[in-house]
Amino acid sequence: MTPHPRLAPSPTGPLALAFADVRQATLTLAAPLSAEDCQVQSMPDASPTKWHLAHITWFFETFILERFEPAFKPFDTSFRVLFNSYYQGVGEMHPRAQRGLITRPALSDVLRYRADVDARVLRLLDSHADDPALADLVTLGLHHEQQHQELLLTDIKHALSIDPLHKPYAKRWPMTTVHTQPLRWHTFEGGLIEHGFDAALDGTFSFDNEGPRHRAYTAPFELASRPVTYGEYLAFIDDSGYRRPELWLSMGWDWVRSGHRTAPLYWRQVDGAWLNHTLQGQVEIDPRTPVCHLSYFEADAFARWAGARLPTEVEWELAARSLRAPQQANFANRGAFHPLPADDAASNEPLQMFGDVWEWTRSSYSPYPGYRALPGAVGEYNGKFMCNQYVLRGGSCATPAGHVRASYRNFFPPDAQWQFSGVRLARDL
Repeated sequence: MTPHPRLAPSPTGPLALAFADVRQATLTLAAPLSAEDCQVQSMPDASPTKWHLAHITWFFETFILERFEPAFKPFDTSFRVLFNSYYQGVGEMHPRAQRGLITRPALSDVLRYRADVDARVLRLLDSHADDPALADLVTLGLHHEQQHQELLLTDIKHALSIDPLHKPYAKRWPMTTVHTQPLRWHTFEGGLIEHGFDAALDGTFSFDNEGPRHRAYTAPFELASRPVTYGEYLAFIDDSGYRRPELWLSMGWDWVRSGHRTAPLYWRQVDGAWLNHTLQGQVEIDPRTPVCHLSYFEADAFARWAGARLPTEVEWELAARSLRAPQQANFANRGAFHPLPADDAASNEPLQMFGDVWEWTRSSYSPYPGYRALPGAVGEYNGKFMCNQYVLRGGSCATPAGHVRASYRNFFPPDAQWQFSGVRLARDL
């Protein structure tokens, strides 16, 4: 193992500056955690913070340094297996459910690994600034790292929820005095529309699953003015929502019964009051804020109880592109790490389409017409997961600012709860 990180040049070009900023942002998110915090893996779907720090470094070493660096030598040959996630084309990988058992290398070794790879990538960007293939892969790596920044927060939240002391990750966010905005409905005519990533509208980068842009039809519909709140979801619970099979999909009802579920993840009732685990510790539920950590099953059951449904991703994207006024979004950079109430009563368009909570859609995660995965191992990034999952849109309070766009497609299986996932209602006209 290399004993000391190599000195890196000062970032000069736009891509080098972006690289340095994103890499530092990950370390900033990990800074409040102890080495013991960074080691823990609380469930198979989550990963330790230490593993996230190493894996996103592995990505830059494996897909960029190995290809472009003259006389490439790996930092440590064992890392190729230890920190590979699911790239079968690269080789073997350590079992996902056992990532918390990787006690060696230590966190300090992983941080030296990051520093070494950072210095080498910056030198490469300094000497190959005009190589478009290098620029494309570094850009993909940065967006990949931002995804892991969000996963770092969601995964450590789950781990800290199991800790009996409920110690907070962050300071308590400033509580607001705004009142819950009444739920209103916005009408959209629908029709045959252009759907998917458009560089003129969405910026210069997209993941491969956001295209190709294509025509899609949607009938006229209505979309709720804001996400569903904790208070509204509590009314669903009080109306025996978890005891009424007619509200649930068959698989969802099996999920409720097998898990003896009576409330969403992180809710617990103490002396008649509902408490909620957050990254600021355990707090009383605020009925004004968007409810989060719902599975697709829960979001769908609530919508049926409310006499509505979940939107399709075509409907959601159409509504998001209709926004005329810029809206202040609650992303991770705001530091709340929890949904916040809507505070624009005068708006005549949907609020909180971006940030606060990922919004489940009723659309299965499948390829758009004409979709082709990228060639090589990086082609395993999205396409092979297009089965048994549902699409979420909009980002959350744990998503890095600037990471999502109207065409961005997130996806999870219907029983997933540990993401900041919520619900916005839709209705047919």
